[in-house]
Amino acid sequence: MKLHIADIDRKILRTIQRDSSLSMAELGAQVGLSASACHRRLKTLEERGVVAGYRAALDRNQLGFAMQFFIEVSLVSQSEKVLEAFETAVRAIPEILECHLMAGQSDYILRIVCEDAAAFESLHRELVAKLPGVARVHSNMCIREVKALAGLPV
Repeated sequence: MKLHIADIDRKILRTIQRDSSLSMAELGAQVGLSASACHRRLKTLEERGVVAGYRAALDRNQLGFAMQFFIEVSLVSQSEKVLEAFETAVRAIPEILECHLMAGQSDYILRIVCEDAAAFESLHRELVAKLPGVARVHSNMCIREVKALAGLPV
């Protein structure tokens, strides 16, 4: 169910998606509210679950993760047991940044980062190919990121 969100709340959401480290005074100035009014509205959005959390965006290249891959995975079965075993194993691998259950040709798409080709080969051979229930793996290397996570279009 889509919640009704006031225009001023949309401005707050757009602003914190760009920079969630702003003080309430800075946020209020950017959206045209006092710091206290902005704080009340943001707290309400948090309590309603619209704002699910805050995190820092890290530069993977600065941290040595120069390579990014998208891996399509098909499983041997769609049974609940196979899906649960696969998802549990994926959660334990820190290099897997995202895992999405898909409709279409593949069952899952994984987004992973690695330091270099040797690290990818090792990750692929030792972890991805050995995930429970895997029937087929198809890897795609990202050449360049054109648009990174920019937030939701509120």
